[in-house]
Amino acid sequence: MLATATRLHTVLTQPRCALGVFVPAGVHHPDIQCRQLDRLAQAGADLFEIGLPCANPALDGRLIRSAYHRALVKGEVIDRTVGAVAHAASLRPTVVMTYWEPVLRHGPEHLARLFAGAGAAGMMVVDLPRDETLRWHRAARAAGLSAPHLVPRATADADLRTAVDGASGWLYAPASTGPTGYRGPLDLLALDAFAQRLRAASPLPVVSGVSISSPVLAAHVAPLVDAVVIGTPVVRALLSDPAPAAAVTAAFAHALRTGIGTAPDA
Repeated sequence: MLATATRLHTVLTQPRCALGVFVPAGVHHPDIQCRQLDRLAQAGADLFEIGLPCANPALDGRLIRSAYHRALVKGEVIDRTVGAVAHAASLRPTVVMTYWEPVLRHGPEHLARLFAGAGAAGMMVVDLPRDETLRWHRAARAAGLSAPHLVPRATADADLRTAVDGASGWLYAPASTGPTGYRGPLDLLALDAFAQRLRAASPLPVVSGVSISSPVLAAHVAPLVDAVVIGTPVVRALLSDPAPAAAVTAAFAHALRTGIGTAPDA
């Protein structure tokens, strides 16, 4: 387990901003999903965030909700997610993104061991209840997983220490205060100020995602954080015609490498 955590730390502490790609598990047949992950890695993904499908993903917009619904209808969600994590982790450092409801339903200790065994470097529970934090940290630590925290932008200074306490792997600073899938402008000054507050409160790398909808925006966000995670632009391609998803990823990777955002050929 130490090796997977080290791989993740190496990616997040490299000189340039890393590119994370979010992929919801179980939307396609396992063989197809593995080929998709191969192409995304080749296109420039530095790390993967694999989404465990959930019936009520409160922080997500219509597109990712639709992807999760498609996965849930197919069934075998846990098995499909473990398979996706195992393949993703063979390619790039991988973190599972989940909500607390499936973690509680399947058992925090059980899920932590399951995904650690599949090669995950960590699990981020985006809506982790404060009164369950200690239990989750213990389960993750026992399994050898990091436990990244998503910290809402509205978190007051007085609550920031509590919000980051016990986190490991990274701190997630949403680029937007809305749900995933928002395609409007971002308040980059507010994001920069929040990232600086997080760095003052913790030595962990700062990762940002949610509403980084174009390579141009990614190029602007990159100097502020250690990794940018894209979700909806890739998921949109995967749900309609999976072929352009690699081109979308390559356009974002180019933007992070060069600081110049161009429109993806999709």
